[in-house]
Amino acid sequence: MSETEAKGTLVGEGKLIVFSAPSGSGKTTIVRHLLEQEKLNLEFSISCTSREPRGTEESGKDYYFISLAEFKQHIKHDDFLEWEEVYRDNFYGTLKAEVERIWAMGKHVIFDIDVVGGLRIKKKFPKETLAVFVKPPSVDELKIRLKKRKTETEEKINMRIAKASVELATAPQFDHIILNDDLEKALDEAVGLVDEFVNGGEGKVLEEE
Repeated sequence: MSETEAKGTLVGEGKLIVFSAPSGSGKTTIVRHLLEQEKLNLEFSISCTSREPRGTEESGKDYYFISLAEFKQHIKHDDFLEWEEVYRDNFYGTLKAEVERIWAMGKHVIFDIDVVGGLRIKKKFPKETLAVFVKPPSVDELKIRLKKRKTETEEKINMRIAKASVELATAPQFDHIILNDDLEKALDEAVGLVDEFVNGGEGKVLEEE
């Protein structure tokens, strides 16, 4: 699996809110809820990806959908804050320009990204970042949720489940873990954590493993 560390340089100031989780954990629902809370002053960081859109996904709203060649050009030019090849030829990354765009608006950045990218941002900007891991009730429940989506093949679902087991092991490296077995409770917990962080407070510095 290819990955890289971008230089830790960004123009502007603001806070970085990272939500990471295995696919199907409900993190996207939580992030959407947080974006609706005006007091939090958040703006969604749109990731780049080289994969094809799924379902009703729109470019410039859910992701910036770009070609594999374009993605590799951005890597070459050190344009990414973080990037990763999640599955073969399926690259995901956060452009530095996207974070700077949001900070220029006077807002805090919220990310809905893979655990590797989330932890990379946390380690690069420890004080500016709140890293939250959304944990599903169980791997079995995760599989049920993914099947209900009806957007992927059985093979893809099994790949995601295998990846989820690895991702769940990273949970203790995050600042907070939200167990999403009761959505309303999880939403309230997320609002409380982010409110406390953006309205006074800074992130913990992660110890090196």
